[in-house]
Amino acid sequence: MSFILSIDQGTSGTKTLVVDASGQVLARGTKPLHTHHFGEGFVEQDPMGIYENVVASVAKCLDDLLSNGGDKNAISAIGISNQRETFVLWDKQGTPLCPAVVWQCKRSVAICEQLKQQGLSEQINAATGLVIDPYFSATKLIWLVQHNAIIKEKIQQGEVFFGTVDTWVLYKLTNGDSYYTDHTNASRTLFFNIHSLQWDQELLQLFGLSNIRLPEIRPSSAHFGDTSINGLLKKEIPVTGMIGDSHAAAFGEGCFTAGSAKATLGTGCSILMNIGNRPLASKKGMVTTINWSIKGRVDYALEGVIVTCGATLEWLKNELQLFEDSRMTAAMAESVSDNGGIYLVPAFSGLGSPHWQMNRKASLTGMSFSTTKNHIVRAALESVAYQVKDVIAAMEMDTGIALKELMTNGGLTANNFVMQFMTDVLDKPVYQSTMADVSALGAAYMAGLEAGIFSGLETLMGLEKNKKQNTPSVGKALAKEGYKGWRDVIAGKI
Repeated sequence: MSFILSIDQGTSGTKTLVVDASGQVLARGTKPLHTHHFGEGFVEQDPMGIYENVVASVAKCLDDLLSNGGDKNAISAIGISNQRETFVLWDKQGTPLCPAVVWQCKRSVAICEQLKQQGLSEQINAATGLVIDPYFSATKLIWLVQHNAIIKEKIQQGEVFFGTVDTWVLYKLTNGDSYYTDHTNASRTLFFNIHSLQWDQELLQLFGLSNIRLPEIRPSSAHFGDTSINGLLKKEIPVTGMIGDSHAAAFGEGCFTAGSAKATLGTGCSILMNIGNRPLASKKGMVTTINWSIKGRVDYALEGVIVTCGATLEWLKNELQLFEDSRMTAAMAESVSDNGGIYLVPAFSGLGSPHWQMNRKASLTGMSFSTTKNHIVRAALESVAYQVKDVIAAMEMDTGIALKELMTNGGLTANNFVMQFMTDVLDKPVYQSTMADVSALGAAYMAGLEAGIFSGLETLMGLEKNKKQNTPSVGKALAKEGYKGWRDVIAGKI
């Protein structure tokens, strides 16, 4: 019997699972992680704290395994998924040179404007598939070079090791023996060429980073090194999977073919759509990225980011006090036959993909004296489905690839009204996962493939999936009519 230890190192903490050869979760361990917010959009974490957080989470998971009668000696592979664009810099002794700069950090807004003014937008997008934005690692790394003389000098001397969180955790777990990353994490740095699958030396030179040390890049399913997790395991076990968390969720959800997509519905929403084995450029506000990779195969994806989904419900609850518990909202929405002509555009922090109207403000339109709070709640829930439809429609236009099915995970999938309305708007099957830790599951699948626990994608497709399928209902005509109204509101026609 072979088990997989899967570590999902996220922004708010680390979740660890033990998964068996049938894909079932045998044990869990979770440890929260502190994030430091300060200044004008600065966000940092302690690099050693990240590593210690991983070890603590693994320890809790192994304790859970033992309490359930499991044997940790049956663990034969380790997978890692991670918060993507967050990075760490360290020296040849393995000592961090500064705090980890978190993906949420906005310190490099001015750097981004400078790069755009230099006319680099087209070149960067063509090579990396990404846009110039503080979200991605490179611009914040440039900021550090400009504001930290020690880091600048050490980079010029070739003494600085760069790594996203996967690389840093691997480096520490292997006592510095392994210095690798995978295609997915590399593709989020803004200096990885998605065509050649190599670090882009021309961009690194333009950024003034030619002498920085970068990890060797491997497929997401590969041998990355061996570790005993700081002695928690009796012997060293191979790390055979590393993958960015959103990509791991797509893989865990089974997005193996072009036209399959996943949406993580939480405070905001990240949508990844598999577009096959060629990187297709977006003209509709998406970024092109690596979806996942195994030996001999690289699948690409378009990614769209929706800024506000579940956060809208929190605003209605906390500020307008329309309900006491978000679980009440599905029944409230279903108590009215339609939205009553009400549209809520949740641009509280602007509109993301595919509109990219970041200065737009939220709006509530169409109210009359017959409007009730149930209509407003329904309009808020409908806005989630409409935004997902906007992104999927843009992806279909970009690629000519029709959506086959949408896999969903995240807290909002518990709302049955949202799930059915989204299914009706898309007019395609929508699956909602009952698996809370799908990123960790995806990393486990990657590790299990390389370790031979799973023989191939066909085996993974055959595993029992904890999913509920939603199919279009008789309400799809109403949903489609509502979407037309939404498009008019977005366009300013209403």
